[in-house]
Amino acid sequence: MTLTLCFTNFISHPILNSASISINKNINININSLLFNHPSYSLPQSYQISEFPVYNSVSKLGFSRKSLSSIFRCYNSKNSSGGNPQPKGSGLDWPILKRWDVPWPWQTISLTSLACGISFVVTGLVVTQALPYLGLEISDLTLDEKAELLFVDQSLTTVAVLAVLFSLTKSFQPLPDDLYRYDVREPFSLQRGWLLWAGIGLVGALGAIALTGVALSFFGGESPQRETDALVQLLPLIGSSSVSTVCLLGITGVLAPLLEETVFRGFFLTSMTKWVPTPIAVVISAAVFALAHLTPGEFPQLFVLGVALGLSYAQTRNLLTPITIHALWNSGVILLLTFLQVQGYDIKELLQASSQ
Repeated sequence: MTLTLCFTNFISHPILNSASISINKNINININSLLFNHPSYSLPQSYQISEFPVYNSVSKLGFSRKSLSSIFRCYNSKNSSGGNPQPKGSGLDWPILKRWDVPWPWQTISLTSLACGISFVVTGLVVTQALPYLGLEISDLTLDEKAELLFVDQSLTTVAVLAVLFSLTKSFQPLPDDLYRYDVREPFSLQRGWLLWAGIGLVGALGAIALTGVALSFFGGESPQRETDALVQLLPLIGSSSVSTVCLLGITGVLAPLLEETVFRGFFLTSMTKWVPTPIAVVISAAVFALAHLTPGEFPQLFVLGVALGLSYAQTRNLLTPITIHALWNSGVILLLTFLQVQGYDIKELLQASSQ
C-alpha cells in the first residue's frame, strides 16, 4: 500500500490507538508502534523519505530529517529481511560480512565510476597542455621541479576526482553513518579500531604478497616487463634530493591513498554490496583496483593488496584503515628505495631482478 498521508490523516489513523500520544507543547509519538507493527506501511527500499508529506509535517514537530531518515532506513532493513532481524551471534554479526546500506541505484554507480575515470584522465591532460602557456618545458625542468610538478598534478587530480564523486552522490544525503567515514576516534578498539586493524591488515598484506611471490616463482613463467610501471618511471626522482623525496612521499603516501581508497573502497566496494556479499565485493574491487594501475607485472601483488585493503575496511567501516595501510605501504617502498639509492645500489636493476 502506498503511503500518501497528510498530517491530518496521520493523526487520525486507527493505528494510533496503540500509540502513545501526548499533545501539549511537545508531541510524543510511539514511532516503534507506528512504523513496525502495522502491515500497511510497506515501503519500497528505493523510496525517498523526503517525498512523504508526513515527513515534512512531522519534522516541524521536532523530529530532525536525519532521525526520521534513520527510522525509515531501519524499517526498510527489517522489512527486506521478512520482518525478522538477524539474531545476535549469527554470522552476519561479523562486521566483515555485513553489507552497506547503499542509497544510490546502479545508474548513479555507473555514472559516477565513469565520471571519476574521465576526470582523472582529463585533469592530467589539462595540466600537461597548460605547461607551455605557463612558460614551462618538461625537458628544461630540474628533477626537483619535476617532482614539484608531479605533486601539483596529483593534488589537482585528487581534488577533481573527489569533487566529482561527492557531488554526484550528494543528493542522497543524509548518508548512512558508515559511508565516507573518516573517524580518528578509538584507534585501538578491538572490534573497529582503525589503527589497530591497519597494522593487522599491513602485516597480513605483507605475508600474503610474499606467499604470492613464492607461488609465482614456483609455478614459473616469464614475468611481464616493468618498464612502464609507475614506480620505474619515478626512479630518477628517488633519492635525488630531499625536495624530491618529500614530494614523492606526499604523492604516494598521502594523496594517492586518500584518492584511491575513497574511490575503490569508499564508493566502489560499498556499492557492489548492493548486489553481492561483502567478501565478493572485496574481491571485485581488488581486481578493478589492480587493473586500474595499468601495471601487468604487478597485478598479482596489487590484487592481494587490494583484498587486504578491502577486508580491513569491511571490518572497521572506517576509510582511515585502508588509507593508513596504503600510505604505509607506498611510503615504505619509497623510503626503502631511497635508502638503497643513497647506499649506492642500482635500484632499477634490483626491481628488474625482483620481477624475474
